[in-house]
Amino acid sequence: MLYIGMLALVVLWPSPVDESSGGTLKAILAKLHGMGVPGWVNYSFVENLANVLMFVPFGLIGAAWLPERRIWLAAAGGIAASCLIESTQAVLLPNRFATIYDVTANSLGATLGCIAVYAWRNRRDRSKCSSER
Repeated sequence: MLYIGMLALVVLWPSPVDESSGGTLKAILAKLHGMGVPGWVNYSFVENLANVLMFVPFGLIGAAWLPERRIWLAAAGGIAASCLIESTQAVLLPNRFATIYDVTANSLGATLGCIAVYAWRNRRDRSKCSSER
């Protein structure tokens, strides 16, 4: 529940949550670029990565609650939640920017969380099978 509350706070905040820290992030990126970090690690990259990472717990938690053959429902739920969030931002939050890129990044995060749970369960199942031999 804490995760859902924090997620709701971030995605339903009236203005972009990174609005006040944008200058700081740009300064950090400039310093990192000066130290040799590639130029493609830019503000857009960090923003998209944050959207992916923000939804990984969605997939992890959802998949952990579901039986193995239904894990995909957590990914589908992440996609649906992301579409609902972006639609809400577009209709009700005029200072927010709803984009298909956010839906894609959020969906990827939820899917990665599901894949992690699936892989963990299968690794555990395979180790049980090999120890029984």
